[in-house]
Amino acid sequence: MSVVGIDLGFQSCYVAVARAGGIETIANEYSDRCTPACISFGPKNRSIGAAAKSQVISNAKNTVQGFKRFHGRAFSDPFVEAEKSNLAYDIVQLPTGLTGIKVKYMEEERNFTTEQVTAMLLSKLKETAESVLKKPVVDCVVSVPCFYTDAERRSVMDATQIAGLNCLRLMNETTAVALAYGIYKQDLPALEEKPRNVVFIDMGHSSYQVSVCAFNRGKLKVLATAFDTTLGGRKFDEVLVNHFCEEFGKKYKLDIKSKIRALLRLSQECEKLKKLMSANASDLPLSIECFMNDVDVSGIMNRGKFLEMCDDLLARVEPPLRSVLEQAKLKKEDIYAVEIVGGATRIPAVKEKISKFFGKELSTTLNADEAVTRGCALQCAILSPAFKVREFSITDVLPYPISLRWNSPAEEGSSDCEVFSKNHAAPFSKVLTFYRKEPFTLEAYYSSPQDVPYPDPAIAQFLVQKVTPQSDGSSSKVKVKVRVNVHGIFSVSSASLVEVHTFEENEEPMETDQNAKEEEKMQVDQEEPHAEEQQQTPENKAESEEMETSQAGSKDKKVDQPPQAKKAKVKTSTVDLPIENQLLWQIDREMLNLYIENEGKMIMQDKLEKERNDAKNAVEEYVYEMRDKLSGEYDKFVSEDDRNSFSLKLEDTENWLYEDGEDQPKQVYVDKLAELKSLGQPIKMRFQESEERPKLFEELGKQIQQYMKVISSFKNKEDQYDHLDAADMMKVEKSTNEAMEWMNNKLNLQNKQSLTVDPVVKARDIEAKIKELTNICSPIISKPKPKVEPPKEEQKNAEQNGPLDGQGDNPGPRAAEQGADTAVPSDPDKKLPEMDID
Repeated sequence: MSVVGIDLGFQSCYVAVARAGGIETIANEYSDRCTPACISFGPKNRSIGAAAKSQVISNAKNTVQGFKRFHGRAFSDPFVEAEKSNLAYDIVQLPTGLTGIKVKYMEEERNFTTEQVTAMLLSKLKETAESVLKKPVVDCVVSVPCFYTDAERRSVMDATQIAGLNCLRLMNETTAVALAYGIYKQDLPALEEKPRNVVFIDMGHSSYQVSVCAFNRGKLKVLATAFDTTLGGRKFDEVLVNHFCEEFGKKYKLDIKSKIRALLRLSQECEKLKKLMSANASDLPLSIECFMNDVDVSGIMNRGKFLEMCDDLLARVEPPLRSVLEQAKLKKEDIYAVEIVGGATRIPAVKEKISKFFGKELSTTLNADEAVTRGCALQCAILSPAFKVREFSITDVLPYPISLRWNSPAEEGSSDCEVFSKNHAAPFSKVLTFYRKEPFTLEAYYSSPQDVPYPDPAIAQFLVQKVTPQSDGSSSKVKVKVRVNVHGIFSVSSASLVEVHTFEENEEPMETDQNAKEEEKMQVDQEEPHAEEQQQTPENKAESEEMETSQAGSKDKKVDQPPQAKKAKVKTSTVDLPIENQLLWQIDREMLNLYIENEGKMIMQDKLEKERNDAKNAVEEYVYEMRDKLSGEYDKFVSEDDRNSFSLKLEDTENWLYEDGEDQPKQVYVDKLAELKSLGQPIKMRFQESEERPKLFEELGKQIQQYMKVISSFKNKEDQYDHLDAADMMKVEKSTNEAMEWMNNKLNLQNKQSLTVDPVVKARDIEAKIKELTNICSPIISKPKPKVEPPKEEQKNAEQNGPLDGQGDNPGPRAAEQGADTAVPSDPDKKLPEMDID
């Protein structure tokens, strides 16, 4: 099972995989670990990643980049309106009201959703991972900015489904960085000790995120987050672009912004210049040849002047830093370290601002580009049963407070309460208790819309269905579970009706003797998944009499009801209630399935087009290869007439490739290659035969000499071969002589043969002759010589008697006669005759 983490960036993407040796960032087909977040649409296929990046200028209208921020956003969104002027491609309003991307694909106008375009990029990243890992990739963890709202997060989740991925978690980018930092630290304080507070700062191409995290051994808790959703590397690029647009307008009388290709070229050069200025404080030139209207342009910029132009941007660096400390109720002295990641943190002025604010040196122990994807891969490994990872708990936070609104039947108005406060721990669940006689609707929304970088504070509506009164006509108790899941998405996950059955008629049922206001009551039970949150007590809103709170596991309490003297004996049962969700900008299931099907078709089309191009390239390669070799190593092996006709054929094929053969089906190229090979293969074969034949003839000659030597030794009756059978050796001699005669005959014929015609004898014939001779002769001449052994009787006596005359360790028969009263028989099985001894 493959465990993959994906950093889905605004400008570029990274994929990391967890392996037995640790975390590895995967390189794409260009041996680059960074894959541009770019898709180019063509008449036959799509190009994704580096291949698409190369078409940004040549195919500007159909090359899509910078689409990450359109997730979950309506076409009328002010952010989308502001982005329009910076885009080379067209965006349109889809029937759903969302932002669509308009391109020309397969020779027709197509409108794609942001989810579809992101899914295309994810499919490419998935393919890259699979080609390296040599196995399917399904489970993944994908990063998102910490300021993403519910609609944006659901949109990214839909994109992962379209790409055929199972997203185990949408992980906030700063949390992923914190995990990559903390999981390898061996010196973190113990659980009972004061935690280590670390600030993580991520300034990428499009946004600026800050979080402060508390670390203990095996535990990471995000305390607070802050962000500037539009401050990033591209803002600094825009400053340069605007400066040079103005300068070149005055100097060369060019209206650069009127031509999108010129603007894109300038943007690319300005980005390179910005990176150079980060490493060099001297004057640096910017020159572009044939920039616009065949005019060459040039300009000069240095770091000092650039920073003056960026004063307003640099002033935006400090507020999020101040905000995150205020939210976490920490002082600068409480911060152990400040870790920076992201491409834009390489700008010296940005680093200086951050360092000056905290009054300490910045830490760069993490890879600035790959820290997010490594953290995602680690999280995926933790969530996967296939990997054993060190225990490490992660508690994230909600960036915005979430409230619920509902209708109060008694007051004929609406009531609301904040269910999750800002920086509330996540994932987290709460159980709310309502008293209702009929179905009711809960409306979720962000309670501080001024802090949300999104035009609509609404999240979703949840209709709790099939609510009925109790048997006596009183309001039923409805338990509603609300949850923020691991993806940071809010939902009403379940609802249940509590039915009360009394045992005795004269006893009142529990909680059913309320007055009219009982219908308005709402009670909150908290389910707290993390041990560190158990001390938190939910706040009671003074202005709302309808909300009651209690800790999980405690008994329900009522704030406006006098205590009962005696509770009735009751029996309760629960019935699950269906919930109808109306989520903001959510793609319905039917549409999602259609997008999944379309993505599959486009992947297949890309594959077919790749095979077609490969077949076309194979023809082109063969033409160039044969043309070079005909005047090179194949020169002696082709006749003048054949050379002329074949060269003409190659030239015709080359011309055809760039004219009528420019766009042909795969089979046409396959047939064309086969036709050329029918002419070229005999020439190639003659060359290969001439290379292999002498070596094989030499090997056969050596073998014949070896066998002739053995035959000569046998005839001279040398001891080494005197055990061989004469008839067998005649067989060896006959085979050897035949082989020598065959070789001499073939060699003479081949020497008379021209190199421009097929050879008389081929390498495979010589190999067959070598094998035939070896099979006949080797078994005969390699027979082992039999060992000469002494006769068995003599050997037996020698073993038993040992040396004669008593010399040695075993006395002989004579010694036995001289030094013993009785003789020992030479055969132990032979008994001595019975004798009388005086």
